[in-house]
Amino acid sequence: MSFSGFIVQLINGLASASSLFLVAAGLSLIFGVTRIVNFAHGSFFMVGIYVAYSLVERLSGALGFWVALPLAALIVGVLGALIEVVLLRRIYKAPELFQLLATFALVLVIKDAVLWLWGPDELLGPRAPGLSGSVSLLGRQFPTYDLFLIVVGPLVLGAVWLLLTRTRFGTLVRAATQDREMVSALGVNQAWLFTAVFALGAMLAGLGGALQLPREPATLEMDLHTIGAAFVVVVVGGMGSIPGAYAAALLISEIKAICIWLGVVDVFGLSVSFSKLTLVVDFLVMAVVLVWRPWGLFGRPQAPSRYVGMQEEPLRRPGKAYLVAAAVLGLLLAAAPLLTAQSPYTTVLLIDLLIAALFAASLHFIMGPAGMHSFGHAAYFGLGAYGAALLVRSLGLPMEIALVVAPLVAAAGAFVYGWFAVRLSGVYLAMLTLAFAQITWAITYQWDSFTGGSNGLTGVWPAAWLADKRMYYWLTLALVGAGVWWLRRVLFSPFGYALRAGRDSVLRADAIGIDVKRMQWAAFVVAGTAAGLAGALYAFSKGSISPESLAVGKSVDGLVMVLLGGIQTLAGPVVGAVTFTWLHDTVARNTDYWRAMLGAIILILVLLFPRGIAGTIKQIFDNMRDAKNTKNTKNAKESTA
Repeated sequence: MSFSGFIVQLINGLASASSLFLVAAGLSLIFGVTRIVNFAHGSFFMVGIYVAYSLVERLSGALGFWVALPLAALIVGVLGALIEVVLLRRIYKAPELFQLLATFALVLVIKDAVLWLWGPDELLGPRAPGLSGSVSLLGRQFPTYDLFLIVVGPLVLGAVWLLLTRTRFGTLVRAATQDREMVSALGVNQAWLFTAVFALGAMLAGLGGALQLPREPATLEMDLHTIGAAFVVVVVGGMGSIPGAYAAALLISEIKAICIWLGVVDVFGLSVSFSKLTLVVDFLVMAVVLVWRPWGLFGRPQAPSRYVGMQEEPLRRPGKAYLVAAAVLGLLLAAAPLLTAQSPYTTVLLIDLLIAALFAASLHFIMGPAGMHSFGHAAYFGLGAYGAALLVRSLGLPMEIALVVAPLVAAAGAFVYGWFAVRLSGVYLAMLTLAFAQITWAITYQWDSFTGGSNGLTGVWPAAWLADKRMYYWLTLALVGAGVWWLRRVLFSPFGYALRAGRDSVLRADAIGIDVKRMQWAAFVVAGTAAGLAGALYAFSKGSISPESLAVGKSVDGLVMVLLGGIQTLAGPVVGAVTFTWLHDTVARNTDYWRAMLGAIILILVLLFPRGIAGTIKQIFDNMRDAKNTKNTKNAKESTA
C-alpha cells in the first residue's frame, strides 16, 4: 500500500464513476417521470456496447470510431422509444409492479436477441484512436482513455442539468417528477413526454455502454450486473436527482477503489480481504444511507400519487365450492406420482413446482396483504437452504430436525432485516431488501471455509426412508400444503386483518391502536419462516446448494411468480409459481432461445391479464355473478310490479 497507488486508485475510481453515472442518470430520469422500475435499463447498456462494436467494425479510421460511439447511443435511444410506444404505453394504467414484470420480460427478450445477433462469445473492441496509450502519474502508468472518461462524466452532467433547468422540456420533466398527474391536468401531452424521457434515459445508458468498448469486452451478463449497480446509485443519490446520481456514483466508485488499494490487511491477527468487499460494498453503502436518510442523499420524500390502483376486496373465507376444489386438487396431487410412474422426471418437476408455490406464497404474504414490496426475498430462501445443509453436514443432525430448525434460521434473518426494512416504504423499502439480500449473498459467496464459497455445499441428501423420489414428493406436498394453509390461516386471523388495515391506511390503523410497524415486522418474520422452509426442501431435493439460491435472479423469479398469478388474490402466487416454473422448464428444454420465448409469453400474459392470471379469472367470475344478481333483481322487480 503506497501513497502513489492510493492516488492512482482514486483517479481510477473517477473514471468508473463517470461510466456508472451515465447509466444511473438515465434510470433516475425514467423512474422520476414514469415511476417505472425499469429492469431493462441494464439491457440498454449492454446493447450500447454491442452496437458500438459493430459500428466500429464498419466505420473505418479514427473518425469512424468516434462517430460510432454517439451513433450507438442514438440507436439505443430509438430502441427505447419504440419499446415505450409499442409496449409500455399500453400498460401505464396497470399497477406499477406489473410494469416491472413487463420490463423483466424485456430483459429476457433483449438478451436472446443479442445472443442471436452477436453470438455467445465475448467481443473486445479496439483501443480508442488517439487515446490508446498511457500517461505517467506519480511514477505509475494510467490509461489515457480513463482520463477521457473522467471528463465525460461532468460534461454529460452539465449537459443534462442545462437541459432540465434551461428548457421547457426540462421544466416539464421536473414538474412530472414531482407530480405527473398535475402535469397531465395542465394539458401537457403526457404520452409523448414519457416517450421522450424514456428515449433520453435509454440513450444515456447506451452511451455508457458504448464508452466501455475500449475498456472491457461485451458479454451477455452485462445487463443484470449493470442494473444492480445502477439501482444502488439512483437510490443512494435520491430518486429523480441527477446531481445525486453523480455524487452517489463518485462515492461508491471511490470506496471500491480504496478497497482495492487496501487489498488484504491484518486486523488484530486476522486477515481481512478488502478487495473482496467490492462485490458488496455498494449495497452496504445503500443500506447505510437508506437507514440514515430514507430518500437518499439528494432526494426528497415523494409526493403521493393521485392515481389509485385497483382496490382489493375484503378477504372472504373460502366457501364450500372452494374447499371441495382444494380437496380434489390435493387428491390429484397426492396421486400424481402413481399416475405418472412411467415418467420419473414428472415427479422431480412437481417437487420444483411445489417448492416454488410456497416461496411465492411467502413473498405474496408481505407484498399483497402487507403492502411491502421486497426485491430480496431470496435471502430467506437461501438462509433456509444453507441452514438445512450446514445443520446436516457440519453438526451431523438428522434431516428431520434440519427441516424444523432451518426455517427458524431464515426467521432469524427476517427478524434482523425486517427491523430496518419496515421503517421505509415503496421503492426504498424494496431497495433495502435487495441490499440485505446481496450482503447475504456476498457473505455466502466468499466464506469458503464455512459455506463452500462459490462452489456451494454438496452431499445434502434426504434421509434413507426418503431415497425414493415419490416419498420425498409426498413429504414436500404435505409440508408445502401445511405452509400455504398456515399463511392463509394467519391472513384470516385478527393479525391478518390488522396487517391489511395498516396497508390501506397507516393513519387510521394507528388511530385505533394498531402498531403498524410492529405488525409489518412480524409479517417479515412469518414470510421469512415460510420461505426458509421452501429453501430447506429445495436443498434436500437437489442434494446440494449454491450461492445462486440467494442471488438477485432468485428474488426476481419470486416477483415474477407473484405478479404473473395476481397480487390481489390469495391463489395468485400459487398459480403464478406453477405457470412460471412450468413455462421455464418446458421452454428451456425445447429451444436454444428460451429466454426470448419465455419473455414473449410473459409479455402476452401481462397484456391479456393485467390483474394476473388468477386475478383476471376471479374478475370474470365476479362480473358473471354480478350480472346474474342484477338480472335476478330486475326480474323480481318486474314480477312484483
